[in-house]
Amino acid sequence: MKKSLVALAALAVAGVASAQSSVTLFGVVDATFSGYSNKSENIFGQSVKLTKNQLTNSGYNSSRLGFRGTEDLGGGLAASFWLEASLGNDDGTTGGNVSNVAGSSRTVTGLFNRRSTVSLSGAFGEVRLGRDYTPTFWNDTVFDPFGTNGVGTNLISTANGYGAGSPTGFTTNQMYVRASNSVGYFLPPNLGGFYGQVMYSFNEATKYDNAALTPDLADTQRAGRYVGGRFGYANGPLDVAASYGEATNSDNFFAGTTSKLDTFNLGASYDFGVVKLFGEYSQAKNKTDRSAPNFVNIFGFTDPGAKGWLIGATVPVGPGLIRASYSGVKYSDLPVPAAAIGTVNQIFGLKDPKADKFSLGYVHNLSKRTALYATVAYVNNKDNELYGSGLSASGAFYAPATATTGLSANNAAAQAAIGATRPTSSLGYDIGIRHAF
Repeated sequence: MKKSLVALAALAVAGVASAQSSVTLFGVVDATFSGYSNKSENIFGQSVKLTKNQLTNSGYNSSRLGFRGTEDLGGGLAASFWLEASLGNDDGTTGGNVSNVAGSSRTVTGLFNRRSTVSLSGAFGEVRLGRDYTPTFWNDTVFDPFGTNGVGTNLISTANGYGAGSPTGFTTNQMYVRASNSVGYFLPPNLGGFYGQVMYSFNEATKYDNAALTPDLADTQRAGRYVGGRFGYANGPLDVAASYGEATNSDNFFAGTTSKLDTFNLGASYDFGVVKLFGEYSQAKNKTDRSAPNFVNIFGFTDPGAKGWLIGATVPVGPGLIRASYSGVKYSDLPVPAAAIGTVNQIFGLKDPKADKFSLGYVHNLSKRTALYATVAYVNNKDNELYGSGLSASGAFYAPATATTGLSANNAAAQAAIGATRPTSSLGYDIGIRHAF
């Protein structure tokens, strides 16, 4: 009986193998010893420093586990699939949130959260369906020497998409890196170096023929939709690309408001052999469309935005690679408690905080698949007010606790003596090993 079952299993595997031109199991296991120190000060110069050391993952490359395959259909056509899951190798977790809409009540945990697509390709290009990377994210990671991983990640990536709870005022952007329920088209690779893609992600909202019957729930009618594109040119040592995208992050049907984050970026790299240079410029604007006139914000003074920049380089040294980058971000039109005061602040530029970051690292390749690495990064906040996971090398800045976040008689007096603080600087490091298979 056991031999019969083994024979049937072998036939099943053989059938699958014959139906596919290729099937590949792949992955990355990246373990990182990471630490940071974030400093805040009050108006009297008294400082509070938060420090933390931890074993985490994805300091050099994102840890992952995936399956991909391609079937040759003949006549130049091919069908492909790609299923890829995040891997928390430091604690054994897998997968993550795959929802296009922010909020704990909207969280949907999926196993293949990094990518889950099926596609058809040929001389016309490729049509891809499922969860995939957004076009606007690619420039942020491709033209960053640190690839938006670890403490070296550029501030453009850090700033984009943080929530309304932070002073950036940006509505949380779940579609900054990836979007679910998407349809994408990619140009064919034989265009003399020109490449491009477009994407549309459905929000899959239920519409009512009698609008008055629409449930009075926020973020159910327009939120979760993304549309964007990226086009570039790569030939020899040169690679340059521009992208634009619009992510609808929130809406309130009966209030007549829709919040969209518009993102544009332009990046380039040039490989001289002895050194490869990188550069990027990015701007994002959170716009709120209203069905009724907004007389307080006629000129868009309180539509928050951010402009960011990056310059970087990598230098090959024997079996290793030196990585360095300098990035910065400047916010504009940030919200303040009183709209009238906010308008005055924007006119005179009193509410446009800035921050910059310097990152330096080294990667030592033990083989084609295994590498040791170390990275250090420093962030200087200039009149910045970002708490939580704001513009830091890693982790959070100090913010006074409340009754719901840990305030007690044991530390109330100490907190009262410090009072309000502002983040000033942050220092972080990663030391780790990465193995790919």
